This record gives sequence, C-alpha cells and structure tokens, in this order.
Amino acid sequence: MTRHFLNLADAGAEALKAILDDAIARKAVRKGLPKGQADADAPLAGRVLAMVFEKNSTRTRVSFDIAMRQLGGSAVILEAGTTQLGRGETIADTARVLSRMADAIMLRTDDHAKVEELARHATVPVINGLTDLSHPCQIVADLETVIEHGKPLAGLEWAWLGDGNNVLNSIVEAAGLCRFNVRIGVPEGYDSDPGFIARARAAGANVTVVRDPVAAVAGADVVVTDTWVSMGQAHAEEKLAAMAPYQVNPALMAKARADALFLHCLPAHRGEEVTDAVIDGPASVVWDEAENRIHAQKAILRWAFGQV
Repeated sequence: MTRHFLNLADAGAEALKAILDDAIARKAVRKGLPKGQADADAPLAGRVLAMVFEKNSTRTRVSFDIAMRQLGGSAVILEAGTTQLGRGETIADTARVLSRMADAIMLRTDDHAKVEELARHATVPVINGLTDLSHPCQIVADLETVIEHGKPLAGLEWAWLGDGNNVLNSIVEAAGLCRFNVRIGVPEGYDSDPGFIARARAAGANVTVVRDPVAAVAGADVVVTDTWVSMGQAHAEEKLAAMAPYQVNPALMAKARADALFLHCLPAHRGEEVTDAVIDGPASVVWDEAENRIHAQKAILRWAFGQV
C-alpha cells in the first residue's frame, strides 16, 4: 500500500516515534558535513520528489530540496502558476502524470481537499507540505526540537497563543499521538478545528480552550504561536485587534516555566504575535526548529518509502 503523509495520524503514534528517532539520529551523524553532501548510505539514491507549490514558501521549499539531496535523491520544483495545473488541468490528471515521472509528490496548497484528491489518484507517496487544515511536516520538526532540548514529549504542557489555525490543528493531533497536553489561548470566534480536539481527547490528551492568555501560558513547558494573518488572508484590522492580548511578550512568557521553550514556525510578524525580546531571547529555539525541517523531512520521506 502506498504511504501518504497528509496528517500525522496517517503514520500513527508508533511510526511517528520512529520518524522522530530517525530524524534525530541522522542529524547527529551529519555534524560538520556540507549541507549538500549526501548521507553515507544515500538511501533515496535515484529517487525524485516532485514539489508542487500553490503557496509561497521558504522553509518547506528549501528543506525538502536539501532533504532529498542529503538522502541521495533529487527534487523538481513546480510552481502551480507556471504549470498546466494553473491553467485548469485537474488534480487527478496531474497526479497520474507526476506518478509516472517522479517517485513521490509534495503539495503545498490551500484547500486540504486538494491534497486528499492528489493522494486518491497518485500511485506514489503524497506528502502534505501545508494546507489550510494542517501542517504535519512542521510539527514533526517542532517535536524533534523539543526532544533535542531535553524535554520528553509525554506529559508536557504546551501553550498555544493566537489564531486557531492549521499549525495548531497539527499540534493538537500530535498531542493525542504523543500523549502531551495543550492549553489553547485563542479569542472567541477564532477556534481551531473541533475534530482534531475531539480525537486528541479521545486518545488521552488533555486539550483545553481558554480565553485568558495568562491561563493558557501558566506553567507551560512549551509556548507556541504563529502569524495572526495567514497567507492569502486580508490584513484584517478586526482580527488583529482580537489577537492583541495574545501577543507573546516577556511579561506573558514569564508566566510559563522558567525553562520553557518558545516555538514559532516562521515567518514571524515581529511586534504582532511575538516581540523581539522573546523570539531573540533565551527561551527561543526557533532557529533550531527551522533547521530541523530538513531532518524531519528526511525521516518523513524515508517513512513514505517504507524505510522507517
């Protein structure tokens, strides 16, 4: 059966742990090597990843490209606006064609239904590089970063501040798989997908939604935020006003544990969801988090090919 990675649940708890172990182990043995040098075993030698972008990208684009190089393979970058997909070719037909030309497909898009349709018609692994519903590849990197900084996942208290978006949905999904807890500080009207919360709770995670940002952060091991206005959304003044109390600043960060970590998937709108003092401060691990996109992607790709 073809392994698709559309959400973390597609792998499951046991495989997610194996993916994280693989990411950490392979990163460790690369210390000091040039970024473009292939791993000694080059496990994806000869494999090609087709990357389809309908949304702008820095970290996803570069990390998947470098991941394939380090695994011994290669990547082809396709901008939707300069392909037949952008001129009306169906996703199903695109899936059939790319399956004949590449060994795996990564799609970064808006509507989650697009990546699901791509997976239905592809005969090679399909990976969700981001949709409006979820961002599983980012969260694998986040989990890897937390583990590397000495915090075993089970039982941790995570705090989310701001918009109930795709990144939060995947964090909540991870909570159910890895058995940590999430307190969601979000203004009314901007809640996350209730299905992800229900499934995480059913799996044993304690997921709570609070309107008070201090209550969300109090005693947290990990504090996470993201941009308040996502790609493609209008810069809505009403939304920014609702989000303002949830800004992660030194006063709010001080309510978390003294050794708490700060995560942000980037890009950051400094002065909106986070201040310079936090993102550049001692609690911030966002640059490790960004780098770990490479190692997370490598492990996800190896899982998709049945190597993990």
